[in-house]
Amino acid sequence: MRSKEQVAERLTRVSPPLIFSFSTDAVQQAPAFKSAWRRQKSVSSGVERALLTWLAERTPACINSDHLTLLGFVSMFLTGASYALARWGPAGFLLATFFLGLNWLGDSLDGTLARVRDRQRPRYGFYVDHILDTFGALFLTGGLALSGYISWPVAAGMLIAFLMLSIEVYLATYTLGVFRMSFWKFGPTELRILLAAANLALWFRPQTTVLGLPYRLLDFGGSIGIAGMAVTLIVTTAINTARLYREERLS
Repeated sequence: MRSKEQVAERLTRVSPPLIFSFSTDAVQQAPAFKSAWRRQKSVSSGVERALLTWLAERTPACINSDHLTLLGFVSMFLTGASYALARWGPAGFLLATFFLGLNWLGDSLDGTLARVRDRQRPRYGFYVDHILDTFGALFLTGGLALSGYISWPVAAGMLIAFLMLSIEVYLATYTLGVFRMSFWKFGPTELRILLAAANLALWFRPQTTVLGLPYRLLDFGGSIGIAGMAVTLIVTTAINTARLYREERLS
């Protein structure tokens, strides 16, 4: 039987990047984490930033960023559940709008509260916020699909387009050091406002007419959203690829 030292030597020779070892130090020290520059240039960003800072300065000490992150996550789940409830009555749209507001509060205020209190955890915050956003997108599109006010293919297309654009954003954050939070002056807050407006419209008129043909309002809006995210993905991919090529040009 091989000794632990022999096994460790063989593993190191075959696969140098392995993190775990048989030494007393179970995990090698991770490299220093460098926070990315946050780029937020949406229509509402200025007013929103001032409002969030005002709220953070007045948030009770017993409430911390984790509480707000959990509030945002649970609220997005309840938003999706409310859309599913709308299948049996339009009151679901009112509930969805209410929970969208709570989601904005939790999802937007958690990071601001950490910065105001100087209690930031960059790696933890970035990872948790965005993995929960992934689940939130699933809850939202799933609830919309269950509502019957949007077709399954359009709901699935919205989810796929969102996830692909998210992947591009996270890759750009890692390779370029810039975390882009908005595109074409449109960010998460604008999306929530648009959904709230759609909820109001659905309460009165779930159908719309395009070029003389009847469409479900959310099918029409969702198709525009898919197209917008697809164009954004293609354009930003091309721009970032060209930039990285220039910065790492081979001689």
